[in-house]
Amino acid sequence: MKITFASNKGVYSLVVQLLRRQSLEIGRLGTFNFPKGFYVYVGSAQNNLEHRIRRHLQQEKKVHWHIDYLLQYGQVVSVHTYAGEKKKECILSREIGNMKGVSLPVKGFGSSDCTCNAHLYHFLHAPVISGLKI
Repeated sequence: MKITFASNKGVYSLVVQLLRRQSLEIGRLGTFNFPKGFYVYVGSAQNNLEHRIRRHLQQEKKVHWHIDYLLQYGQVVSVHTYAGEKKKECILSREIGNMKGVSLPVKGFGSSDCTCNAHLYHFLHAPVISGLKI
């Protein structure tokens, strides 16, 4: 998978495919059913964006963030990066949350440090993320 990094800091989205329904415990959030389909996770790294994304792509890692729980069962199919400050993370999240066919699988997923409902979205079919502007 080829990933282009416009900057060492910025925001990103991971498109993750889950091939079958999974019941997953997500840290302190609890246990949730994740239907099969595509999930878009929005995150940021204000220091070493490339390292953060490479970590997400590793199979073996310590579970630290909410997304790590889902990545144990899902496969990252695409990564999209955007240069900018952390506040753009929530802007990107809102853009994805307003797309056609989206649902919010877990309130609070990935958004413990902001006021967004979540930074994880579910789609039945692969969403087109590459054209989003933030």
